[in-house]
Formats: sequence, structure tokens, C-alpha cells
Amino acid sequence: MSDATGKYSITLPRGIAEAARQRSGLSAYVAAAVARQIERDDLNELIAVAEADHGPIGEEEIQARRDQLQRAREQQADAQSAA
Repeated sequence: MSDATGKYSITLPRGIAEAARQRSGLSAYVAAAVARQIERDDLNELIAVAEADHGPIGEEEIQARRDQLQRAREQQADAQSAA
């Protein structure tokens, strides 16, 4: 992350904090987790707006998108292994 940083005080369960510290450092791990949650929150807001405008997304459409994503992942993996 290239943004300016600030120092904050948070409270975490000891086991979670120690596990994060062992992986990539507590600050980096927490920053990545918070960034990921913000992205999810933003996506959920976008979905809510889209559903308000166009109606709810059906299970068939969701499954079609999951299948499309899986195919794209497989193609990417094939391309990487061929390189």
C-alpha cells in the first residue's frame, strides 16, 4: 500500500493477532483484511443499487457467472502452464 499511514489502536483476540503477526506482520495483515472488507462492502452496495434498478439477480444468473469465472480461471491457468 502506498498511501500515507497512521497509527491506530485496535483490540484483537490474542490468538488472531499472533497468527497474523506470524504471517506477514500484524499491520500488513490487518490492512489487507480491512481493504478486502471495504471492497466487499462496496460491491454489496453496488449490487443493492443494481438490484433496486433491475430487480434481484436469479440463481441461474449467479451460477452462469460462477461458471464463466471458473472457465476464465482454467484458461488463465492453462495459459500460465503453457508459458
